[in-house]
Amino acid sequence: MKRIIAGLALGASTLVTVAPAQAAPISPVESVKKQLAPGHGVRISMISRSFTDGKPNVVTRVTGSMAFGRSGVVASDLSVRYTSGKGTKKSDKDLIASLHSSRTIVIGEQAYVRGGLHSEYLPEGKKWLRSPARHAADLYPLIDIFDAELLKKLVAGAKQVNGDYRGTITIKDLAKSRGQKVDDRVAKVKVGYLLDTDSKGLVSRTVSEYTLNYGVLGSSRNHMETRFTGWGAKVKIKAPPESQWIDAKDLADAPQDPANNPIDLLGQNR
Repeated sequence: MKRIIAGLALGASTLVTVAPAQAAPISPVESVKKQLAPGHGVRISMISRSFTDGKPNVVTRVTGSMAFGRSGVVASDLSVRYTSGKGTKKSDKDLIASLHSSRTIVIGEQAYVRGGLHSEYLPEGKKWLRSPARHAADLYPLIDIFDAELLKKLVAGAKQVNGDYRGTITIKDLAKSRGQKVDDRVAKVKVGYLLDTDSKGLVSRTVSEYTLNYGVLGSSRNHMETRFTGWGAKVKIKAPPESQWIDAKDLADAPQDPANNPIDLLGQNR
């Protein structure tokens, strides 16, 4: 009997010893890099909510697609829609109402915008306004996962749980990755972020949130969530016909569209 018990104990010990180790999550940096092939891309869906002193202010929804080259995103086609919340001031509601919805196509260093704040300034027969653009991935997501160096920094500075990454980064560091500078008043503000990845290590969702405190003037909180689907799908983005657009420089009286870049807008709200 003692031999049988000893044998069972040894067998159990062996089973525990040879149990396979759990595979380490695939690096999202390498996974995203492998997707960067001409003719391919990804679809995005983003919702950004802002709160003034805890009350809902502006909701921004963005949908569309991004096209890849070997170095990253080379073109994008994104539609944006704004709605106001219960905490929106009347003056801001009027502005939001005037924005309507818009569509922005970015190819290389040129952006083509249809709709939005400037649409009433277009001459007859023109549907799009063309203006310079820094980067096709610059327009909306605060967390740019297509910037390899930034993605490395986010992954390295995050706590990893089952392939998901959670951490914080300053506004200054986010701006630096884009070659931009921000107002000193917001440079040290921390942005909390979450990167969700799938079984292939590809980013399926990003979440970011930050709060700006203005002392006696109150506070503003922004929560942004972006989902990525259809990795590797064939994506082809074309510029509008030349007969349908006009250069922004030829519309000197047209206002600047405020929905350009989330980092550009920080520190300008108050």
